[in-house]
Amino acid sequence: MGTVAPNSNDLSSTDKENGVVQYPEELDAGALFVLKSRGSWLHCGYHLTTSIVGPVIFSFPFALALLGWVPGVLITALQGLVTFYSYNLLSVVLDHHAQLGKRQRRFRDMARDILGPRWGKYFVGPLQFAICYGAVIGCILLGGQSLKFIYLLYNQSGKMQLYQFILIFGAVPLFLAQIPSFHSLRHINLASLLLCLAYSACVTAGSIHIGNSRNAPKKDYSIQGSEENRILGAINGISIIATTYGCGIIPEIQATIAPPVKGKMFKGLCICFAVIVSTYISVSISGYWAFGNQSRPTILSNFMGEKRPLLPTWFLLVTNIFTLMQLVTITLIYLQPTNELFEKWFANPKMDQFSARNVMPRLVFRSLSVVIAATLAAMIPFFGDIMALFGAFGVIPLDFILPMVFYNLTFKPSKRGLVFWGNTLIAVASSALVAIGAVASVRQIVLDAKTYSLFANM
Repeated sequence: MGTVAPNSNDLSSTDKENGVVQYPEELDAGALFVLKSRGSWLHCGYHLTTSIVGPVIFSFPFALALLGWVPGVLITALQGLVTFYSYNLLSVVLDHHAQLGKRQRRFRDMARDILGPRWGKYFVGPLQFAICYGAVIGCILLGGQSLKFIYLLYNQSGKMQLYQFILIFGAVPLFLAQIPSFHSLRHINLASLLLCLAYSACVTAGSIHIGNSRNAPKKDYSIQGSEENRILGAINGISIIATTYGCGIIPEIQATIAPPVKGKMFKGLCICFAVIVSTYISVSISGYWAFGNQSRPTILSNFMGEKRPLLPTWFLLVTNIFTLMQLVTITLIYLQPTNELFEKWFANPKMDQFSARNVMPRLVFRSLSVVIAATLAAMIPFFGDIMALFGAFGVIPLDFILPMVFYNLTFKPSKRGLVFWGNTLIAVASSALVAIGAVASVRQIVLDAKTYSLFANM
């Protein structure tokens, strides 16, 4: 199989008129096999939605409870605008380099070409790997918890432990991890988009039903606690909202788009943010309206009530099944950076992707990565607290700081202009949020430390 990208003779006349220059490019096995550039802007929209919209939105009512109505809604809307702007900037930078003939397919490629080789190798690459693999561990943990929730709905005195459900759930991505390329996930990620709409509708309907029922909890929207706890709680709420918009794999998603790529990512982002607006707003507002300052870290806990479930068992079952199925798709999409690395290190780009030489290491190392992730999820069921700390140090720099830096260094906007100072302000504010979020995350780890134990049945 050839490993040289199309040269300038393969460009369309339109591309040549637009000044596109493309030189022969040697592709490694990771880019050639995992990041195949065959997708459309619709497929891009599916990938983006799966990478951003997930069951983490069940924490939105809790974040609003820490902030209050007006600050919570404003911060949610402002963060959404900043996220769309940031991801679009990344796309514009990627488009620019593609038109110059050097398409950047990975985050570390962008850092290498714009900031220098050491930034890509020692900072951005490891940071992205840690965040994405941490997301895999977190999804497997959440999948196990969701399975256990379903089990307890019908067998409240059941004796199965959380780690058993985690291992059962992990068997699914163990099998599906062998799907060869990112582009091959397009149909699965379309299903993921529909699933997140489905469980968001269920949560919204459930909240409205509970809020209007006879047994509705007392609606109190005041922020409780001492002044110190209110301040730290507000910081925690802002961190939750910011990391909920995180992605971390924008360049890898854009790499799946077939050339010419110009303008396609923007259309994909529009699809993604249409889903974000409909799900984030509906879940956050309906959940906070129903439960007020009694909102828990996940709204599904509120649905269970103090003594008995506030919703029919079948309704809770359906909601959790939708959630469980989407967690599988999120696990798969965040396995792609790991898969790409394995292909780069162990596959031979000069041989066919499905030759025995390339299939065997793919089977072994992809399976090993899922087994390790499932084992860590079972061993450390409090991983969510640790992941919040990683999110502060990883998601915010990748998604809200580096895009501003990349754009300013690539296009060099006037230092007297709004674009330069707007980007600088977002980068500085995001840097402050990293420090603040880290403090809030460490505080939560300290508060929860007494419950930590290996293989805990949480």
